[in-house]
Amino acid sequence: NTTSIIFQTSSVACCNGAPTTTLGLSKGCFDPLDPNGNVTITYDIRTWTTRGYVGRVTVQNYYQFRHVEKPGWKLGWTWTRDEVIWSMSGAFATEQGNCSLFKFDTPHSCEESPVILDLMPEASPENRSEGCCRGGVLSARAVDPSKSFTSFEISVGSMDEDGHEQPPANVTLMAPGLGYTCSPFLDAHPTVSSVIDGKRQVQVFRTWKSTCTYSMFVANKTPLCCVSLSTFYNPSITPCPTCSCGCRKANKSSVHCTREEHPLSTTNSSNDLAAVQCSDHMCPVRVHWHVMTNYIDHWRVKLTVSNYNYNRNYSNWNILVQHPGFKQSTEAFSFNSSQLPSFRFGGELGVFWGIEYYNTELVQSTDINVGHVTTEIVLEKDLESFTLSNGWALPRRVYFNGDYCQMPLPDTFPMLPNGSSKQTLSILLLLLAFLFW
Repeated sequence: NTTSIIFQTSSVACCNGAPTTTLGLSKGCFDPLDPNGNVTITYDIRTWTTRGYVGRVTVQNYYQFRHVEKPGWKLGWTWTRDEVIWSMSGAFATEQGNCSLFKFDTPHSCEESPVILDLMPEASPENRSEGCCRGGVLSARAVDPSKSFTSFEISVGSMDEDGHEQPPANVTLMAPGLGYTCSPFLDAHPTVSSVIDGKRQVQVFRTWKSTCTYSMFVANKTPLCCVSLSTFYNPSITPCPTCSCGCRKANKSSVHCTREEHPLSTTNSSNDLAAVQCSDHMCPVRVHWHVMTNYIDHWRVKLTVSNYNYNRNYSNWNILVQHPGFKQSTEAFSFNSSQLPSFRFGGELGVFWGIEYYNTELVQSTDINVGHVTTEIVLEKDLESFTLSNGWALPRRVYFNGDYCQMPLPDTFPMLPNGSSKQTLSILLLLLAFLFW
């Protein structure tokens, strides 16, 4: 017997010849589960000065389930008219550059292509600006919209002050590594804000916007996670596919293995080595979905996320699961959860993340313990569509921190015992009803 399951695939246009996965997911274009996701850079000219202008730059994460994690975003551009940054608040340029032309008032940065970093939350008041200082970390929009953006103020001057300011060119974003491609700054409707308790609307003089989108193909990132499955009605466990995140190179007796992955540091190195627990899948993160019990009008699942990385914690993690059962009432006991609106997939997308001060940190493994977080999920049944056969109770897609997790092949999924699936399900329901009545 083999188990079959219908995956909802999509035909999306690929960018730069990027390949697609076996499930039709494009690694080089928009994600069909989050087609409007992007990071938008908004550059506002707020006031004019005798030597230039004062602007505000806002970095807004519109990705629903991809966050910008530590060490945070790094924003860059190239000036087109020999501009200098006189001062900044809420962020800083990493290099001052050659400011020898200025003898009495030294600019903050004279670099032609400055690189800008966010200030830490504990920055002193004199260096802060409104909405600033998150250490470069931005929450996914579906998880915490209030922490999905940051902004900073910048005072800019030009050697050619004729009032015809031009937007910077060659916008780049690392958040925190490679993978983002940004459009040029384009004119947009001026940003409007409210004053006097919302009774008056004021707008800036000029607004430019750049949209940055993420691509696993551009990032050239080694896969991060995989999915394993189990059920109460089958004693076997479907493991993560072999070599999901690379193949094991060490011998079978080794406990520690190294794998190449994209660096999260601010160095220019294109690769670094991560120490992970040796496994056949070689993934730093494993998501396990276990179908626990089946009741008359609801069913229960246990979701466990394990961190096999020996030298890295995952802060403010999130899990996205596509499953038709989420169209009904759902309750998670140890995670926060939310249904992600999706025109294409209806109510099939559920986002889960940690509870503050309890399990927002997925800690690294040790030689004794594997770091993990877990919850039980109760899903209400739609009796017209619910079935345990053909892999219905198992997820269609799983993402960790916005990265797709490698799923097992459908014909390896846990199967119902031999015999008619309807007859088997009826017997199971009768037995459960007898036990609980």
